[in-house]
Amino acid sequence: MNINRREALGFAAGAAAFAVTGLRPVPALATAEDAEKRIMEFAGGKMPETGKLTLVAPEIAENGNTVPISIEVDSAMSGDDVVEQVMVLADGNPNPDVATFNFTEASGIAAATTRMRLAKTQNVIAVARMKDGTTYMDKKEVKVTIGGCGG
Repeated sequence: MNINRREALGFAAGAAAFAVTGLRPVPALATAEDAEKRIMEFAGGKMPETGKLTLVAPEIAENGNTVPISIEVDSAMSGDDVVEQVMVLADGNPNPDVATFNFTEASGIAAATTRMRLAKTQNVIAVARMKDGTTYMDKKEVKVTIGGCGG
C-alpha cells in the first residue's frame, strides 16, 4: 500500500482534529433520568397513576436478545375510556424507547405482545395514555443473564 504525501497530510489532519475535539467513541446508555424524561413528555408533565395497566415480563431473562413482554389496559374502549397509546421503555438500553402501540375504539381491547432486547438487568416500563388525558404506568425489573445488546 502506497500512501502519497497528500494522503499522509489528510490522515494527520484528521487525527489532529479528532484529538483536539475529543470525539471518542463512548457507549451511549440511557439512564433512569432519560426514561423519566420520556415518561413526563408522554404524560404531559404529570406523573402517571398506577392501576388499569398490566405489564407482564419475566423476572429473569436468560437471553437478553429476545425477552417476551405483554401489556394490557383495563378499558371499555368506548367514550372517554379509550386507550390511545401505550409506550414501552427500557431504562438501561442504549435508547430507552422500545415501542409505542396505538389503539382506537375499533381495536376492541388494548392489549399487545412483543419481544424486546435488553442490554442488562433493568426496569421495563409501560405507560398508557387514555383519551381523557389520564395516564397509567406499570414497571417490572427484568434480570438479564446474557445481555442482548452486545453485553
